[in-house]
Formats: sequence, C-alpha cells, structure tokens
Amino acid sequence: MMAKIYLFRHGQTHFNLRKRFTGWMDADWTGKGKRNADITAKKLRKKHIDVAFETSLIRSKRTLKEVLKYHPECKLILRDDRMMERCYGDLQMHSHAAFIRKFGQKLFDKYHRAYNFPPPDGESVRMVEGRVKSFIKDLLAFIKKYKVNVAISAHGNSMRPFRRYFEKVSVKQMMRWEMPYDDYFEYEVKVSAGPAPNPSRSSWKSVLLPAHVKLATDKHNVFKKYY
Repeated sequence: MMAKIYLFRHGQTHFNLRKRFTGWMDADWTGKGKRNADITAKKLRKKHIDVAFETSLIRSKRTLKEVLKYHPECKLILRDDRMMERCYGDLQMHSHAAFIRKFGQKLFDKYHRAYNFPPPDGESVRMVEGRVKSFIKDLLAFIKKYKVNVAISAHGNSMRPFRRYFEKVSVKQMMRWEMPYDDYFEYEVKVSAGPAPNPSRSSWKSVLLPAHVKLATDKHNVFKKYY
C-alpha cells in the first residue's frame, strides 16, 4: 500500500508582490494569492486527504482552507511551525530593491539563495533544513502508523529541503528551484496493509514558534535545537 503526501505553497502575498523579505512576518495574500490557492485546490480536488498540516502564518492557513473546501473527508488539521518559512532576520519587511541599491546585488544573492549564509539574526536554508528534517521524520512515522494521506500547506523555503529529501537532489539543484504558488508536489510512502487506528490531535506533538518571536536569534526561538 502507498500513502500520499501532497505538498503545496501558499498563494501570493502582498510582500511577495512588492518583493519584500517576508520570513516570519504574517503577510496576508493578494487577490491573486486567493486565485493561486483556488487553482491548487482544484488540482487536488480528486485526491483523498485524511490529515492536513499548516503553519501558524495566515498565508498557510488561508491556502489550506481553500484546498479543504473540496475535502470533507479530512477531519484533522494539525499545525506545526517546523514547516514555517525561513526567517530573514533584520531584513524582514525590507524591499529587495532597496537592499540591492544600498549593499549590491552580490550580497543580496548570497542572502537570498546561498545555502549556508544566514542574514543577520535570520536563518540560512541549511538551518531551515534542520527543522524540516525533524518534521519529516515525525511525519513518516505518523503516516506509517495511521496509514493516512496528508496535505501540507507550506512555504517556499521550507518546501526546498522537503522536496530535496524525497527527490534526492543536490543542494545546488535545490537552490535553483522556484516554488510555484498554484501547484503541488506528490510523494508516496509505503505503508503496511490492514487496519490502522484513527489519528487524533493528541497523535501529533506540534512544534509551534511563540507568536512574539520575530528573529531566529531570539532566546525563545524553539527551532534552535535543530540548528
């Protein structure tokens, strides 16, 4: 038997549209973002979803809500911030163009797409990969125990290491990817045949970032142990 994972990105936000560093800022989506989510939802309409995952950010939650309009069979929504977007630290809310004018394209490219070069008080993609791998480990155990298909409403930079794990590509390839706002990625997990227990909220131990934490270096940042 094969269980399925459906991974997708939230719809476009106002920060995405204006090309600003978003990270852990709770930017809402645009009208186009809602249309993005609707396209993703329609592509997933004929799939079976038992359990869905979201992060604490509104763009993840709203996108998942659109997707689940077509899935009354999904009875359990779980929240886990290990799939949260990468923290851009001191750069969050600042525009790409303004940064490039002040510091140059070369430094922008390093902060934006280098694997192991975190912005001041932010995360590198390598740091994000640490927490995503922890999520994947727990997710695979969960899927194998409960034999469920899952949907994950994620973010561009948390999808990179997630996809890398299942598609087995290099860091260089991963960092070249552009994550679509209106599509999904599907992966299979082998599970044993036979009946399985029904999962409940207590079946999953969520990792949630405190709402007041805006920087990766904050002393209350719960992701530190994964770095």
